Amino acid sequence: MNFGILGSGSWGTALAKILTDNGNKIHWWNRSESAIQQIKERHHNPQYLPSAHFDISKLVLTSHADEVIKNSDCIVIAIPSAFAIEVLSVLDKNIFQGKKIVSAIKGILPGQNLLLNDYLKNNFNVAIENYFTVLGPCHAEEVAAEKLSYLTFTGVDEIYTAAISGFFKTAYINTIQNRDIYGVQYAAVLKNIYAVGSGIAHGLDYGDNFLSVLIANSADEMAGFLRKAGIINAEVGYNEQKKTSGPQLVHNNYATSVYLGDLLVTCYSLFSRNRTFGNMIGKGYSVKAAQLEMSMIAEGYNASNCMHKINLEIGADMPIAETIYQILWQHIPANKGFKSIEAGLV
Repeated sequence: MNFGILGSGSWGTALAKILTDNGNKIHWWNRSESAIQQIKERHHNPQYLPSAHFDISKLVLTSHADEVIKNSDCIVIAIPSAFAIEVLSVLDKNIFQGKKIVSAIKGILPGQNLLLNDYLKNNFNVAIENYFTVLGPCHAEEVAAEKLSYLTFTGVDEIYTAAISGFFKTAYINTIQNRDIYGVQYAAVLKNIYAVGSGIAHGLDYGDNFLSVLIANSADEMAGFLRKAGIINAEVGYNEQKKTSGPQLVHNNYATSVYLGDLLVTCYSLFSRNRTFGNMIGKGYSVKAAQLEMSMIAEGYNASNCMHKINLEIGADMPIAETIYQILWQHIPANKGFKSIEAGLV
């Protein structure tokens, strides 16, 4: 299987490392010609994960996204959600025909408030059977350091899901299968919002005791949204597993890594850009100042606005996510917002 990667930020670079560590030659898109030249000369991405070194013979680097797609059987899309439509909208509408798509996007596409699979269906006629996701919990920095991590691959076609995930299994990456395409993507979006909240709490000088209660309530709120949205596996304590010839297939357990695990690491880890962004907000930075201070995208910012709009139709009870939205987009003071959160925690 020939792989292509669209995106050369931290996560795209980490996924490129995993695939090339397994001996795969990949086509890799970077919008910057100067960055491409630096990778060729220095054998690492100077802007993101510079400790991850590459065998250049395994990289076909280009600044033309259509070249990557045409020369690949399976395209991994690792573009930040805020820029995905800008990159994809200029492509030929038939370019994804016959291709497998793996989404490494952990956000909602702003403006249209769509998950990537719905956008690709509407604009490129990509069938859900040809769409897969790769999600954590997995920080790019730990992949670069080759610390043991778990990736969950999701798709309705179990055979192809197993085949694709097999290319990513290494000595430092374990892979798991899942069929819940909508649930894992919404969970990935929501955990970024709650991680911004955990950062705000830290910036406001709340302690670990409060943070544990905040995250526990966030987990319950996330599960409530998934149930309200019709996701069937938003329950804890039911764990059906199925062994396949490849990775393990896991059904119907909200307490597994791709749901609760990813929420926990994103809320607690110092590598979490959403937590870092929230910490700045809690310390009094404006949204604009915090964004300028960071060199990476905090997906939780746009996600909070998108999920606010989506939930106007879903109607789930989400006071924590709604308060974070109000702090980031309605400019209510962070300390005032968290006083209202305090009153509702159980």
